[in-house]
Amino acid sequence: MVLNRIGQGIEFDYSCVHGVLASKESGYEAIMVNCNPETVSTDFDIADKLYFEPVYQEHIFELIEYEKPDGVIVQLGGQTALKLSEYLNEKGIKIIGTSYEDMDLAEDRGRFSDLLHDLGIPYPPYGVAESAEEALVVANKVGYPVLVRPSYVLGGQGMEHCNQ
Repeated sequence: MVLNRIGQGIEFDYSCVHGVLASKESGYEAIMVNCNPETVSTDFDIADKLYFEPVYQEHIFELIEYEKPDGVIVQLGGQTALKLSEYLNEKGIKIIGTSYEDMDLAEDRGRFSDLLHDLGIPYPPYGVAESAEEALVVANKVGYPVLVRPSYVLGGQGMEHCNQ
């Protein structure tokens, strides 16, 4: 089961299509859940089953109870699907691919940078700010241009590019 929703970028639709096709190629019945009828991933020839449903906890859980999939792929459907990973994990629903714990680590900038440091993997300078004043201090420290974003998103939601 692959999750996507209206308003997600074209890159997520593209990823979902390829996730569905790879699932089918691997011998699985591929189920697509997407509330946006104007995407390639909602073409009736792509998935074995297609649901036009809101990508909310209640709707997804009901579909999972009904379909009983081997697992759910959330990594391809953007921030909306990623936000469901904690709920799915708590409900004991198998997440195919990257685990909830690893997604949580990747979304936490401080923990992720610590991991990169411990593994000896170089990464660009960064900083954390909780006010506009702190953001200016961090930006001057790391250098412009900077990418300003919420601390707990992978899909780019709420991101801004700032020049000096």
